[in-house]
Amino acid sequence: MISTPIHIIDFEGSRQSGIVEYGVATLVGRSMTATYSRICAPVGTISDLDRATHGIHEEMANAAEPFDREWSLFSGLRQKGPFCAHNVSVEAGLIATVWPYPRKCPNFAEPEVQAANWGPWLDTLRLYRRIYPGLASYGLEALVSTFGLQEELDHRAELDCPANRQHYHCALYDAMASALLLARLFSEPEFEGVSLRWLILQSAPSDSERESMGQQELL
Repeated sequence: MISTPIHIIDFEGSRQSGIVEYGVATLVGRSMTATYSRICAPVGTISDLDRATHGIHEEMANAAEPFDREWSLFSGLRQKGPFCAHNVSVEAGLIATVWPYPRKCPNFAEPEVQAANWGPWLDTLRLYRRIYPGLASYGLEALVSTFGLQEELDHRAELDCPANRQHYHCALYDAMASALLLARLFSEPEFEGVSLRWLILQSAPSDSERESMGQQELL
């Protein structure tokens, strides 16, 4: 069982508005050990489309501190364990617009390697595509439903999410959904002894990139 903390992240926002909400669920093995979330002041305009998607408007967010006040939280988390998201390109792109690099931290894919990089990331979207080919949809809500995790997600959301942010397209709710998908893999007998390195390699966006990372571990 993997003992290194994995920090599953979800952002609501866009390049135009900046990050207007973050959610983080920390997973150690199968256990969700900590959560972090808040609304953040936009740095630009929230579009009508974004507002309709995540439900956050300027009146709701303007009084909050901007996301860039969270440097200590995110750089500190990255030093303790790798980041994970469902469709990493969104979260990786948004965090890089605020801070291109974290403090020097472990690579986690390569033993004893240090780097100033937010990656390598784990990606529950890519993991489920590779492990379960042929599903009708790999969207977050569809996967939670397919693998019977909706009831547990809603129960956890009642405990940890703000009362008006307990549904999809709310940052902590989505982060917890992705965390449950990852924890579910650890409960499957064939993945019980899987390594963090293997998960990172299988999260690479293409076969060529996975090979270039020097894949040496297979199930």
